[in-house]
Amino acid sequence: MRKLMDQITDEVTKAFTAAGYEARYGKVTLSNRPDLCEYQCNGAMAAAKNYKSAPFVIADEVAARLAGNPMFSMAESVKPGFLNLKLNASYLADYLSDMQADRERFGCEKTTEPKTIIVDYGGPNVAKPLHVGHLRSAIIGESIKRIGNFMGHRMIGDVHLGDWGLQMGLIITELKERRPELVYFDESFEGEYPKEAPFTIFELDEIYPAASKRSKEDEDYKKAAMQATGELQNGRRGYGALFQHILEISVSDLKQNYENLNVFFDLWKGESDVQPYIADMVAKMKADGFAYESDGALVVDVREETDTKEIPPCIILKSDGASLYSTTDLATIVWRMEEYHPDGMIYLADKRQEMHFIQVFRCAKKTGLLDSNTSLQYIGFGTMNGKDGKPFKTRDGGVMKLADLISEINAEMLLKITENRKMKENLLISEEEALATAKTVALAAVKYGDLSNQAGKDYIFDMDRFTSFEGNSGPYLLYTIVRIKSILNKYHALGKNEGDLRILPAHSDLEKNLMTELAKFNAVMETAFEESAPHKICSYLYDLANAFNSFYHETKIMTEEDELVQQSYIRLLDLTKSILEICIDVLGFEAPERM
Repeated sequence: MRKLMDQITDEVTKAFTAAGYEARYGKVTLSNRPDLCEYQCNGAMAAAKNYKSAPFVIADEVAARLAGNPMFSMAESVKPGFLNLKLNASYLADYLSDMQADRERFGCEKTTEPKTIIVDYGGPNVAKPLHVGHLRSAIIGESIKRIGNFMGHRMIGDVHLGDWGLQMGLIITELKERRPELVYFDESFEGEYPKEAPFTIFELDEIYPAASKRSKEDEDYKKAAMQATGELQNGRRGYGALFQHILEISVSDLKQNYENLNVFFDLWKGESDVQPYIADMVAKMKADGFAYESDGALVVDVREETDTKEIPPCIILKSDGASLYSTTDLATIVWRMEEYHPDGMIYLADKRQEMHFIQVFRCAKKTGLLDSNTSLQYIGFGTMNGKDGKPFKTRDGGVMKLADLISEINAEMLLKITENRKMKENLLISEEEALATAKTVALAAVKYGDLSNQAGKDYIFDMDRFTSFEGNSGPYLLYTIVRIKSILNKYHALGKNEGDLRILPAHSDLEKNLMTELAKFNAVMETAFEESAPHKICSYLYDLANAFNSFYHETKIMTEEDELVQQSYIRLLDLTKSILEICIDVLGFEAPERM
């Protein structure tokens, strides 16, 4: 279905051209004075200068052309030259009925030009537990991927593991000191290494921090770890076997943690996977004259004439020949182009990494690592802060594990749901259902609390506000959906059925307001994808939920005596529920049956 705003603009544009004015003046927008009208067109103000005419004269002519148009119940000229519009209730009802007839997409058409887009949005380091700093990348990236999939594109999520750096050497070195008898450290061993790892995920969680701490205090220990890292990267068998154990155990744990966030990656690739591409990539950069030595390092100049600030060269290899993040990011682009030939790649990372991505993107384009029509997009997100305005920490000032944060929110939601159950004596719910519901609502609280903020901005993590059942929060949205489900269940429990009746014209301003919000659905989804902006879906969800609740509180739905009117209400509620559910699904959470 064409967007409602486009249809309205078409009609107004026709009126402008029929009156002898250029079509470009017919653009319609939502009214900034909803107390006066629903839509407005200010084209007459802009046209007045070109046509040497008073704005209100032009607006009068256009309004006269729109008189009697079945789309509008009001089209009036208001001095000094505004065109105020109200949509005909019957036209709006027909539009919603057509939306509802499309039970799969509700009028939101898939793109006619589907693209393959890789979303790089994980970035965890192997052998390190996820902490709150990993939250935004996972939540925002998953939503962008889901929005793109809904719009008909092939979205491929890649976790892009950090699995080839010094942390591997640190773990190997620490393990060697603790258990030197392990066969992995015997360079003369030629047999098969054990299939089972010599450590658990819990031991690994302790080994790495201990090794990291010691490396900052003991220079010889750090040198040993750097040597172990080099030996691993140069193919030492025993270290390679240990690396595989670390990878398998870490990835299994990471998958569980991401699954708890309802985040799922299509690719579990890491820096180690692109090592075979680096040598050829570097050789080509040299042969093509792009890479040159600077202070012993190999670099590519990425400055551009239009730069207003200093953009340092992109370092490809350090002076000792070692790779950097820029090296593996560029090699990853090479691999992705060979395997998927994507139309675009989207990267999610802390906004403080902006310079890194400027350098990598420019280097990739300049050296011909990707097709000219393949886009690279970096979405830099702000930090999640505590109430003190500083990056979120534990009570003792440490970095909080993501699992601990989720556990705290789950506990808070369970407490609120339990209290709610006590307040409503007729709400029978088992402990098992209460736990499951708390987990579902807690996830909505976290995800909506994050996504409702524009990605690039910092935000305050406020447990009380995020878990509230009132106001702009995830639980409020879920409570709205649950309320609609309850009404629909009661209606059908009476043996009633809304049948195939089309939605009737609004019977009140509040009902029409709800209908108008529903009609924005396809436009919101398109914009959210085009701008990589999940927060716009959040804003729409909140407006839609508010519109429904206002309608609900002022409308006697279950006691309505006119059967046809009641059936129309039920169909409107069903459409509202469907749109709300699609929107929260692309944001990465769902609603329970009861709360």
